[in-house]
Amino acid sequence: QVQLVESGGGSVQTGGSLRLSCVVSGRTSSDAGMGWFRQAPGKEREFVAAIAATGLNIKYADYLKGRFTISRDNAKNTVYLQMNRLKPEDTGDYYCALSSRLGIFGSSRLLDDYNYWGQGTQVTVSS
Repeated sequence: QVQLVESGGGSVQTGGSLRLSCVVSGRTSSDAGMGWFRQAPGKEREFVAAIAATGLNIKYADYLKGRFTISRDNAKNTVYLQMNRLKPEDTGDYYCALSSRLGIFGSSRLLDDYNYWGQGTQVTVSS
């Protein structure tokens, strides 16, 4: 059974940083595209960042303006999201996702391209 488990969320003040981790078990992640999405209270889930199995073909949501960095360690079956200069509007639940459909060079901004999801980790940014 494939499982994705996020960690690293918490509460920080505006301008702070957090590093999210997502560990994949039940299959290798080294051939899969990975992504991070988030969902603010009362809003739809939205794309944050994505990375291909190769560690290349990285994509970010336009609104991030360079504040976040996605990376992966295939030897550890783990993907990371480094979040800097956090703002109150970054508050929400952050979800890790894996796609077995994209091949080793693919990454995607689309929720429907991902077939495995974690349970989410909560991030709260106070002003």
